[in-house]
Amino acid sequence: MASTGGAFSDGFGLGIIGIALSIGTPQLHLTPLWLGLLGGGSLAGLFVGALVTGPASDQFGRRPVFACNMGLLAGLSALQFFVASGEQLLALRLCIGFLLGTDYVVSKALLTEFTPRKSRGPILSLLSVAWAGGYSVAYFVGFALTSGGPDSWRWMLLASAVPCLLILPIRVTMPESPMWLAGHGHAERAAQVVRRKFGADVIPPAGMPSAAPGQGRWRQLFSARWRRRTLVACAFFTCLVIPYFAVGTFVSYVISALNARGGYAGGLAYNLALLIGAVVGLVVVDRISRRNFLVGSLTSAGGAMLVLTLTEGLAPIAVVVLFALFAGVLSAASSLVYVYLPELFPTDLRASGIGLAVAASRVGSAVSTFLLPVIVAEFGVRAALGVCFAVLAIGALICQKWAPETRRVGLVAVDQIVATGHE
Repeated sequence: MASTGGAFSDGFGLGIIGIALSIGTPQLHLTPLWLGLLGGGSLAGLFVGALVTGPASDQFGRRPVFACNMGLLAGLSALQFFVASGEQLLALRLCIGFLLGTDYVVSKALLTEFTPRKSRGPILSLLSVAWAGGYSVAYFVGFALTSGGPDSWRWMLLASAVPCLLILPIRVTMPESPMWLAGHGHAERAAQVVRRKFGADVIPPAGMPSAAPGQGRWRQLFSARWRRRTLVACAFFTCLVIPYFAVGTFVSYVISALNARGGYAGGLAYNLALLIGAVVGLVVVDRISRRNFLVGSLTSAGGAMLVLTLTEGLAPIAVVVLFALFAGVLSAASSLVYVYLPELFPTDLRASGIGLAVAASRVGSAVSTFLLPVIVAEFGVRAALGVCFAVLAIGALICQKWAPETRRVGLVAVDQIVATGHE
């Protein structure tokens, strides 16, 4: 609940900005350039938050950030209600993004290390469902508030503080990861956590050596032993979220640009597909190969984008269906962000590896979200969709060549790569 509630809050905070900007643009006097800046601002903040939090969490533990970031996020979200300019809103979106970046790292690492291998796939996939639920609910809440007058966008942004406050009491009671404790010389504390949470008959984790004592964690991630996994983590996450956020943030705008009537209604279908796709991902993530799931999803979503790019004069219903297919497939594949990404790295590098992948993805998604309305205005919507197709195709090729299979691999086995030097 502590992790899934945070994922819901994260999705809601990112999902609400698109529809809020569509209402608040006249009051804030926003140009396409400012729409791009505000749409990508929180994603840029995510980059910094994830990059900083990864090594800190590996060195000092998961709990310090996990316990307090929702409270800070609620406060910053509430301040959005009072903004009077695009500059003020951008500053807040950058800070909100920073805190979201911290949560992306610690939530994945902490829940992964608390979950046994046999149930890791479904449990971690719940984070994807929760995130997609928050992202979709944000659109529904925003759509419901659109009739509230010219200031309705303020209430939309204020609403993002509510889930953060609801989850905060659970966050502050969570203990530290027993795997992190065991790996940092706190075996007795790790055993106490395991006994309290799982019972006296569960064996506490054994401490494993650091990935490379005395080296910086970035250097370790790019060492010969781990750089292929680091490349796969960064590439698959980046190529997944570039079209996911670029299209999702401005979905009503994109659908309308394709001359399909009812942009808001199309956006509702799109966001419903996100939620359905996340549930599908939860169901299938442990039933098929992680690698095949990843490559197949990128290929299928890319196919939908290619049809939208090359085919003119599509009926409005066909446009909405293709966008819904694209959204559902990528949302299902997003379960791998929560399941596959932590499985690529050992305990002592897990948060750093996740943080680097999140940071890389947010560079791409921030730039693409900033550029999408500009590209549509200058070159047309099909050019923007063509770029999304190219990104998905590149991701599929990289993962086909280098992505390892981790479905039946325990976290202890990944840690043992450190000790043995062999996969």
